[in-house]
Amino acid sequence: MAAAHSSNAEKKIVRVDISSDTVCPWCFVGKKNLDKAIAASNEKYNFELRWHPFQLDSNAPKEGIDKKEYYIRKFGSRSEQMAARMSEVFTLTNNIVITFHRGNTMDSHRLIYFAGQQGLDKQHALVEELCLGYFTQGKYIGDQNFLLECAAKVGVEGAEDFLRNPNNGLKEVEDELRTYSCNIGGVPYYVINGNHKLSGAQPPEVFLRAFEVATS
Repeated sequence: MAAAHSSNAEKKIVRVDISSDTVCPWCFVGKKNLDKAIAASNEKYNFELRWHPFQLDSNAPKEGIDKKEYYIRKFGSRSEQMAARMSEVFTLTNNIVITFHRGNTMDSHRLIYFAGQQGLDKQHALVEELCLGYFTQGKYIGDQNFLLECAAKVGVEGAEDFLRNPNNGLKEVEDELRTYSCNIGGVPYYVINGNHKLSGAQPPEVFLRAFEVATS
């Protein structure tokens, strides 16, 4: 699922650049909906997906904090309603239930960058594993053991050596945060074929229409 879904040269190419954070629940909802749209139209298009970093809270600790506490501190009385709405959306649209903590996401973005160097298919698959572990199993996004488990599941080679050095991939991620993501107000954010832009956890039908517009 990502780089090339068919070698059929007659298919139109759809390139999707996705800006997201690995602790953003709406990014995971959006990913699931994007995947559904791709599955419904991969007989028509060749898809190339590329993930770009975004940090909702660059000061979050690696060890993580309880998401409920974070929401109460940031949103006050609205926090319970927001959490309930997210759980409802996840359950209804993706048949999963969310349990999660907030943590610093830099290492996960470094690993996503590294996976992308080995292939966009691996990068896309890694994002899926990270989200599943974080949102459905309560894993800490800053835990390198968790990151390495995800890397192993999708066949990312050399992940342990790469993550061991905190400088590996750091410049590349920071460059993208500074240049690519600096003008984005929130995530998820999608750029299709370089000019058609979408934001938020769009339903599959919105992506399908966007594919048509971007390739017309």
